[in-house]
Amino acid sequence: MKINLTKPIFSFEIFPPKKEGVWLQEIYNTIDALAPLNPDFISVTYGASGSSQDNTVEIASLLQKKYKIPSVAHLTCVCDDNENIERVLDRFKEEGVENILALRGDLPDGATLGKFKYASELTEFIKSYGDFFVAGACYPEKHLEAYTPEEDIKNLKIKADSGAQLFISQLFFDNAKFYSWIEKVRDAGITTPIMAGILPITSAKQLERMVTLCGATIPEGIQSIIKAYNHNAFALKEAGIAYASMQIIDLLAHGVDGIHLYTMNKPGVAQRIVDNIKGPLYSLKQS
Repeated sequence: MKINLTKPIFSFEIFPPKKEGVWLQEIYNTIDALAPLNPDFISVTYGASGSSQDNTVEIASLLQKKYKIPSVAHLTCVCDDNENIERVLDRFKEEGVENILALRGDLPDGATLGKFKYASELTEFIKSYGDFFVAGACYPEKHLEAYTPEEDIKNLKIKADSGAQLFISQLFFDNAKFYSWIEKVRDAGITTPIMAGILPITSAKQLERMVTLCGATIPEGIQSIIKAYNHNAFALKEAGIAYASMQIIDLLAHGVDGIHLYTMNKPGVAQRIVDNIKGPLYSLKQS
């Protein structure tokens, strides 16, 4: 089940629960709640090694076979060699998983890069190995390791030229920055569809952790929300859902190629947001 690029695309991201022994029932519950929201696909994050990799394959296969929802399996290559990547790709083929999000991944402390130094190299390898649809990541506010935004866009062009058919952005909270970045990307000759990655804020601690990992800036609107409601978990969650909903409605109005919602395995939050945006989203899908 390959991704249909008819825009606007709407999708979710989920991840294999870390608890061993009960993870399957937990993920069933999450998917049971998300499936009726009719996403165009659901992506499944990828662990560094071992059973977490196997869980990714199993969940991606489950989405397609049981729920009839296209899945996108994340695949990282940091510290990996051809043999291990080929093993995983063979499992994808066996399970009918045709869509892959190719990522370099974070380099563990003290480790050295393996065969693949960049996601573009992994993308090219996957495209040569089989008939996969390959997506990639992009960074509206620059990858943390890039020296300049211009260098980051040049790297994105390399990734597109390597065969990436879709880009999913890292989370961001300032739409104006995203629109400015998109303009520069298109000026650089990159025509690949780009989905906007949106993270609903449900706690100040979560926000701090995610921003540290990806480097997203916090606009005044978000700062005001945290300041006003940080003492009240329920109010902060409600304000976070409202902010994400308005952010998505504005993105849709500006003709974005798609929305990718980082659910953090909280289907209730995703359901609320879909209820808030379904009018604009449905209208655009029918046009």
